[in-house]
Order: sequence, then structure tokens, then C-alpha cells
Amino acid sequence: MRRVRAAAVGAVTLSLVLSAAACGGGSNGGGSNEQPKTLTYWASNQGASIEVDKKVLQPELDKFEKQTGIKVKLEVVPWGDLLNRILTATTSGQGPDVLNIGNTWSASLQASGALLPWDEANFEKIGGKDRFVDSALGSTGVQGQDPAAVPLYSMAYALYYNKKMFKDAGIAKPPATWDELVATGKKLTKDGKAAIGVEGSNLSNNIHQVFVLGKQHGADFFTSEGKADFTSDGAVAAVKQYVDLMAEHKIVAKGNAEYAQNQSLSDFAKDKTAMVLWQTASATFASQGMKEDEWGVAPAPVQSGTPGQGKQTNSMVAGINMGVFKNTKNIDGALKFVDFMTGDEEQKILNKAYGSIPPVKSAQQDPAFGTPSLAVLRNTLATSAAALPQVPEESQFETVVGTAVKELFAEAAAGRPVTTESVKAKLEKAQQQMPKK
Repeated sequence: MRRVRAAAVGAVTLSLVLSAAACGGGSNGGGSNEQPKTLTYWASNQGASIEVDKKVLQPELDKFEKQTGIKVKLEVVPWGDLLNRILTATTSGQGPDVLNIGNTWSASLQASGALLPWDEANFEKIGGKDRFVDSALGSTGVQGQDPAAVPLYSMAYALYYNKKMFKDAGIAKPPATWDELVATGKKLTKDGKAAIGVEGSNLSNNIHQVFVLGKQHGADFFTSEGKADFTSDGAVAAVKQYVDLMAEHKIVAKGNAEYAQNQSLSDFAKDKTAMVLWQTASATFASQGMKEDEWGVAPAPVQSGTPGQGKQTNSMVAGINMGVFKNTKNIDGALKFVDFMTGDEEQKILNKAYGSIPPVKSAQQDPAFGTPSLAVLRNTLATSAAALPQVPEESQFETVVGTAVKELFAEAAAGRPVTTESVKAKLEKAQQQMPKK
């Protein structure tokens, strides 16, 4: 995802959707499968605003219409609304032909049965599965099943740092470990400014951060059988370590507990915060008036040593996938549109516009994606990122554990202690809200 998503649905809603697999998704497009005239496309909000997205996408949709004669009706859907809109469409049968989904939702939406499975025959219609990088394909659904969607934009987390604030504090380089980040952070937190920003009320961002910390503590939040496992020592340690940036170390401003709409990026751009962990943030910084030489990018911290696999994981595999509602009347037209959007030319245009990385191997080789900042993200995706659990309950996981982290940040902001026991109690409550296996 370009913008970090707000987890917008509760476990009850999602359970209803997963039990309604036969409902599928309808098509609002015109024409027939043999002669499609119109497609409806729900695009996720990737740019600084919905209007920015329209300016990026509409010329490309016009190009597609000129090539194929198929008009694409565009709606850019805010992240806070997108998942609920998709879930409603899967139950009502009144959805778009083609849509964007956050890649972490792939398994959940796959279980609904509403999306077109990307079997070998469908992949061949867009040039073959081997066009896509493995890390992106790893977040398209449950292993062993045909993917529920196709990678469109790839992203990873990195540590963005404000060069001026570092220089003014006499700090020569960005921290590489969490201990270094805390030590550096205490030097930066002064005069009403904070070391690092968080989005304490953004459920999905909370999940992304604690999932990575969980990997570093040897926890996955789900067992190998797909059962929720939120209260392991590693999971508890991960959540506590993240909230302790505010509660214990006091290098996060208390107001961040209420942040959920990318306010931490605004604080960074206004020199109020010196660091932020984010996905492909360059386009947002530019939109807020920052010059490229005012900020730097480094790999996100690990517990010790250098980033890698297993306990050295320092990012989740982030990104946007493109799906097709399988009950569309215009499957052939929808497949042509996916082929167009994942073609080399469009991959270069769109990912350059959004500051993301093409999941298509050949497009990724363009020099534009070899800049120092994008090189960090590319290397992270290739060597030290892990996919969030590809289980049907992933969206519920985001909701219940993300909410637990939100509540813990609220307690930290209020000055109440955040202990191992209080963290475990929150996670036990979250686990009880998950469906029983």
C-alpha cells in the first residue's frame, strides 16, 4: 500500500463475508464479455490526495481506451473506506469489475470466493506468472492455492530521517539497531520536538510494526496451522517494545497516540519529528514541500547485527494487488485491463508517480528505480522482508491486535504504566475475539 491502511472492519463483519462465498461480485460495466464497452475500477488512494490519484491515473485509462475501445470508469477510494466497500460488494454482488486491494488482505478476500482466481491460464493472458518478483507473489493469497490477485505496486518499510535535525543534534548517521534508535532518540527529543513518529490509532500501521518486531522476537502471531497465537512471549515482547517508544523511552510525542491519518509524515516534513518508519514516503514528503536532499533513508532497525531473514526481518512485504471480481460480465475486458496496468510501460509510469517499486521484474530494471532511497527499499524486499500471515483471518488480526496496540498507546499517553502483564492481557482479549478453529 502506498498509504498505510486503516483496518476498517470487525471480526463479525468479515465472518459474515467469508460465509457468503457464493455471492461473488457483480459488474457495473457495460457491454458483454465478448464486446466489453465499459469497466469500473476502484483504485486505492496512493498519492497525497484523491485528486492527485485522478491526475495520475486518468491519462493512463484514456490510453487504455484508445488502445482497446474500452472505457474505464474510475473511482479512487480512501483507505479508511476501501475494505468495507469491498466486503459490501462481495455480499451484495454490486461491485466493480477490477479493484485494488492491500496485499495483506489477499488471503481473506480469497476465502470469500468473490475474486477471480489467477490460475496458469489467466496468468498467461497477462504474460505469465514468472514476470513478477517472488516477494510480491508471496502476498497474493494462501500458498498452494491460485492467487487471488496480481501484484501492482511493491513497497517496503524503511527508516526516514531528517538530515538537518540529525546534524543539529551532532548525530553522524542513522541508527541501525533498536538500542541505537533509543539512544539517538533521546538526543533528538528536546525543545518540543520528538525523535520518532508513530500512528498510534492506525490499526494497520500498528500491525505492520509489531509483526516485524514479532519476527525479530521469534513470533509469527499465527501457528503453522493458522491458529491465532497472540500471547506468546515473543508477541508480547514485540508489542511492548513498540509501545515503549512512548511509554518508557519517551521519544514519541504523546499526541501520536491519536494519529491515524499520516500526521507523523506531516510532523516529519515540518521538522517536528526527526524519524519515521514508513513505506515509500518520498512522494508524500515532496507534496509537503520537502526537498529530496533534506531527508535520508536507511534500513529499518533490527535487534542487533544487520537485516536479513528470520529474526533479522525488518519489514513486512508491503504493496498493492489488483483483483477482478469473478462475476463480472466483462472478464475478457478486465483481464485486458490488468494486462495493461501490469505491462512494463505502465508499471514504470505508475510506480515512478507513486515512489513505489514495480513488482514486474523487467520494469524494475529501469534506472529510475535505482535511486539511493529506492535501492534501500528494493534491497529490503529482496533480502529482509516477510509477508504477513496469508490466512483468511488476517483482516481480523489487523483489527483486534491493531486495536490492542492503539489502546496501549492511549494508556501510555495518559501516563499509565505499560507492563508485560498489561500487554499480555490486551493480547489475550484480542485472541478471544478471533473465530475458533
